[in-house]
Amino acid sequence: MTVSTVAATGVCSPASADEALSAGKSLSDVVPAPVSVTPDARQAFQLNWGTVIWADRGAGDIGTQLASILRPSTGYLIPVLPSWFHGNGISLKLGGADRKVGAEGYELTVKRSEIVIRANTPAGLFAGTQTLRQLLPAKVENRTRQPGPWVVPGGRIVDYPRMAYRGTMLDVARHFFSVAEVKRYIDQIAQYKINRLHLHLADDQGWRIEIPGWPRLTGYGGSLEVGGTPGGFYTERDYAELVRYARSRFITIVPEIDMPGHTNAALASYAELNCNGVAPPLYTGTDVGFSSLCVGKEITYKFVDDVVRQLARITPGEYLHIGGDEAHSTPPADYTTFMNRVLPIVAKYGKKVTGWHEIVKSDLRTSAVPQFWGTDDVDPDVAAAAARGNKILMSPAHKSYLDMKYDENTPLGQDWAALIEVDDAYGWNPGAFLKDVGESSVFGIEAPLWTETITDSADIEFMAFPRLPAYAELGWSPWSTHDWASFRVRLAHQGARWVPQGINFYRSPKVPW
Repeated sequence: MTVSTVAATGVCSPASADEALSAGKSLSDVVPAPVSVTPDARQAFQLNWGTVIWADRGAGDIGTQLASILRPSTGYLIPVLPSWFHGNGISLKLGGADRKVGAEGYELTVKRSEIVIRANTPAGLFAGTQTLRQLLPAKVENRTRQPGPWVVPGGRIVDYPRMAYRGTMLDVARHFFSVAEVKRYIDQIAQYKINRLHLHLADDQGWRIEIPGWPRLTGYGGSLEVGGTPGGFYTERDYAELVRYARSRFITIVPEIDMPGHTNAALASYAELNCNGVAPPLYTGTDVGFSSLCVGKEITYKFVDDVVRQLARITPGEYLHIGGDEAHSTPPADYTTFMNRVLPIVAKYGKKVTGWHEIVKSDLRTSAVPQFWGTDDVDPDVAAAAARGNKILMSPAHKSYLDMKYDENTPLGQDWAALIEVDDAYGWNPGAFLKDVGESSVFGIEAPLWTETITDSADIEFMAFPRLPAYAELGWSPWSTHDWASFRVRLAHQGARWVPQGINFYRSPKVPW
């Protein structure tokens, strides 16, 4: 079907609607699946040389980001102008959206004359622009000019998240990743309405964040990584740039300092943190459970106080992650003593606690969020915490760990928890997984990526894609939309977007790429 000439207003001709239908495009071709989709085959919008983005006050940066995606591939100017000069084009409207869409949802209406994205907050507008991005042809992701037409199918979407927390974790301790590499990952996950990036900043193999008064943490403790290759660390300025960049894409950084175990890098850096006063050597292997801060020494709590104070000062988000897992070298009574000393320190600096689910054995406030990483669907301690009012973050290792191999032939990753193909990643319900923990007690879902075998961005991408979009859909889309047959087709369409983005994704045989 030939597309007829389009006026400079951006109005799509009737032939363009036919073009959209013949190409099989649909408002439903989106990951995560929207809450409500009402197609209108009579309406379709086509970008052209006259297309303008009209941005309300407070939406200009979002409009600029959207234009930066659209300009290279279309070749169009696509200026971003204040909405009081409103004309036909793409309108980003703040306020007036249905209250049910909340703080992160949006309404998207596509007519022949205009596209309108309306939300109650900038976060919702940003989510709407990511949906619009997916409604355009996949070649829009190219950084060089491509032939059109650039048609968006007509109709209306009303969309909002199922769960408040939709995250992924990147372990920068086992292997260190530069600011540029983390930014690249932020750009990739933001497309799928992920709103938290948990950074695992310290472990036995390396300490990756600058702490005033404790220079050897990074100068010595951050010098290596798994395998003995050079490590690295983030200065305060580096970390601030990651926080800023993530916030511009409506992602909150959640920093983690694991303790009392997983602390060999700190113990090697400062002998006084060891009970025997002797610093162990740096560690570049992959074993766990052998290190512990000295629970009985007061300097331990001065150290923790200094670390927490600094992280609280440079982290705008409300949560600090204190780890707490695999503390096999800390006797249970000492573990409880340690946590009951540390929890008030976090509160003192105005932050809420999150930590691996072992922290439920301490005196948690109900504001604390235990992160369940077990491989069973029964945990009485976690269920008891939920009954007391704690929200639970779901990351069962055999369902959600991105470092698990896809199958026995996967060249990266591990298999101690499970082999997780993309259908396995999609095929569970975080709101009903853990016995006696109902959906109302589930804060959200996080997919952790541990990096014992992961060394660069290509490795990150291979393990995260295509599984991360599956986890994003579990956290965003209502369970009523959950359907593997539909998802695998929508996921296949994403592959055509990842190629021009240079994403090194795993071409799962479960998906009809």
